[in-house]
Amino acid sequence: MEEMIVSAPELAERCTRHFIIRGMPEEDAKIASDILIHANLRGVDSHGVARMTYYDMIIAEGTINMTPDIKIRSTGLVSATVDGDDGLGLVVAYRATEAAIEIAKRSGVAVVAVNGSSHCGALSYYVKMAARNGLIGIASTQADSGVMAFGGKKPFFGTNPLAYGFPAKKHPPVILDMATSAVAMGKIVHDYANRGEPIPHGWAVDDEGNSVTDPLQAKWGVHFGGAKGFGLALVADVFSGLLTSGSFASHVKRYIGNDSGKSNIGQFLCLIDPAYFTDTDRFLEQMDMMIDEIHAIPPAEGFQRVMVPGEPERLKEERRRKEGIPLPLNIFRLFFDE
Repeated sequence: MEEMIVSAPELAERCTRHFIIRGMPEEDAKIASDILIHANLRGVDSHGVARMTYYDMIIAEGTINMTPDIKIRSTGLVSATVDGDDGLGLVVAYRATEAAIEIAKRSGVAVVAVNGSSHCGALSYYVKMAARNGLIGIASTQADSGVMAFGGKKPFFGTNPLAYGFPAKKHPPVILDMATSAVAMGKIVHDYANRGEPIPHGWAVDDEGNSVTDPLQAKWGVHFGGAKGFGLALVADVFSGLLTSGSFASHVKRYIGNDSGKSNIGQFLCLIDPAYFTDTDRFLEQMDMMIDEIHAIPPAEGFQRVMVPGEPERLKEERRRKEGIPLPLNIFRLFFDE
């Protein structure tokens, strides 16, 4: 499929302008764009600017409040709730993470529950914000029902991702960001389908539960690890939905065509300052030691090296910052024909 190469700064400028034209304040537009570009740079194109086609639809339907009055309410020494006022999840989750960082810096731990939000992009962005501030970051969010229940004949939970970020001293932060499905459905819809490429067996099924390789025939996802992925999806829904006064599974509203016209997706954040539990230098040095020892493991056949979670994405980010971001032609035109 034909692709166009665009530099990250140029794409960020175009993406910001795209949001502003649709009624978003400039500061929020820059935040939202930065989060999307972050995903593209890391090679997670399913959560990058290709999402704009989807955001455009829910903005047009009125599902998203482009000028939300985001309210942050302290509920204890280390806890807070965030009412996103139906804003774009990229902006709501960013503001919630800012608040969580402030609390954790002051009190050692921060636990923040977010409601009135929507799709917030790659969770890696938020735990990386924490790690850059010397904090351990834990985040989860939810999605509408779209992944086959383990042992069942219909979907129950969504892809419900989880993310963790750990600071180190000499090394970049270790970032683990994963869906509880075999793959994020956005990777199928916004990446493989856009590129016209087949998906591997075991990623998705059709309405009858048959594994498919055509991304256009993919109806439902499947959980990674069978019962383990199913169980972790439940955990994500409890933290991101029930604990945030939201909902779960099939009660999470789809963005398009729901009766209320609003989303009810939540996010959950837990940030930890290692200094409140151990010597900070010792913690960071041991993180470095762990990374070094992982790198020293002899690679198996077919592998060049053993890497820590998030390292392949970080290396891709380094390349794409130098070489540019590849965009399918239809996504390129969305920004450059406007």
